[in-house]
Amino acid sequence: MNTLHSKITGLGYYVPETIVKNDDLKQYMDTSDTWIQERTGIQQRRWFTYGKDTNASMATAASRMALDRAGLDTSAVDLIVYATLSPDYYFPGSAFLMQRELGLEGVAVIDIRQQCSGFVYALSIADQFIKTGMYKTALVIGSEIQSTLMDKTTEGRGVAVIFGDGAGAAVVQATTDPSHRILSTHLHADGRFAEELYLKDPGSSRPDHFITPETATESGSSVVMNGNAVFKHAVVRFMEVINESLTANGYQPDDLSLLVPHQANIRISNYVQQQMGLPDEKVFNNIQYYGNTTAASIPIALTEAFDQGRVKSGDLVCLAAFGSGFTWASALIRW
Repeated sequence: MNTLHSKITGLGYYVPETIVKNDDLKQYMDTSDTWIQERTGIQQRRWFTYGKDTNASMATAASRMALDRAGLDTSAVDLIVYATLSPDYYFPGSAFLMQRELGLEGVAVIDIRQQCSGFVYALSIADQFIKTGMYKTALVIGSEIQSTLMDKTTEGRGVAVIFGDGAGAAVVQATTDPSHRILSTHLHADGRFAEELYLKDPGSSRPDHFITPETATESGSSVVMNGNAVFKHAVVRFMEVINESLTANGYQPDDLSLLVPHQANIRISNYVQQQMGLPDEKVFNNIQYYGNTTAASIPIALTEAFDQGRVKSGDLVCLAAFGSGFTWASALIRW
C-alpha cells in the first residue's frame, strides 16, 4: 500500500491597498523612519480598509488565489485550518465566515490561536489529518487585522510600528510521492512566558462582564511586549527548531535551498542567518514592505518567494516561527 504524505500545491496572499509608510506614523506618535528601520527593518506596512476588508474576506481572497494556482475548484476542499489572533468576532471564529464566503457549508473548520507560529501549527494539523487519510485537500490560512489592536501613541510605539495586516493561504493535498512532500513539522510552546507578549482584554475571567467601558480604556486593552525577552528567546528557539527539522531528516544547514522565517524583526532574521552561516540567497525576508503580519507572515513570504522563482521543484525549504505564548515551530518541505 502506498504511504500517504501531504504537499503544498497552491499558494496565495492578499494585502490591503492602504500603504502606511514609516513617516506616515508621525501623525500618531513621536517616531521617525530612521528610528523604525534601525530597530525593525520595516519601511512600510498595510492597514485594512474599513467596510472593504475583514479578516475573513482577506483570507478568502488569499484562498481563492491559492486554489486557482493549484488548479482546483473550491468544491475540492474538505478541511479548513485557520490561524489568527485577530478574528472578526470573539466567537465564532473567522474560519466559519471564510467557509461561508467560499460556499463550503458542511466542510470541517478548525480555528487556532498560536499567534506568530499559527501558520506552521495549522500546516502541521493539516499534514497530520491528510496523512491519516481522513482528508484529501486542506486550506491552510493565516490572516490578521492588527492595525486596530495597536496603541498608536508615543507610549505604544514600540509595538505599534511593528505590526501590519494581511492574509496568506496554502492548498495542502494528499500525495503518495515521497520526493515532493512535507517531510516533518515540529511544534513547541512554553506558557511560562505568556505575559511577555500578550493582550489581556477582553477576557472572560473578570468579576462582571468580560468587557466594560472601563476595561476598554485601561492598559489591559493594549498589546504588551517585553521586546528584550522576546528577542532573547526568539534567536535561541529559531535556531533550535530549524536544526530540529534538519536533524530529523538527516540534513545540515548547507543543504537548505531556502529558509522562510516568520517576519518578526529583521534583526532576529539576520542574527539567525549569521549564526547558521546561511548566505543571503538562502533566506527570504519581506518584513520591509509588510511589517509583522503574525500568522499571515510566512504564507505571504512563501508566496512571494515562489513568485520570484526562489522556490523551485526539488528545493529543500524550511519554514520557522516564534511568537507569543511563547510558541515556536518549523516545517521542512521537499518542494
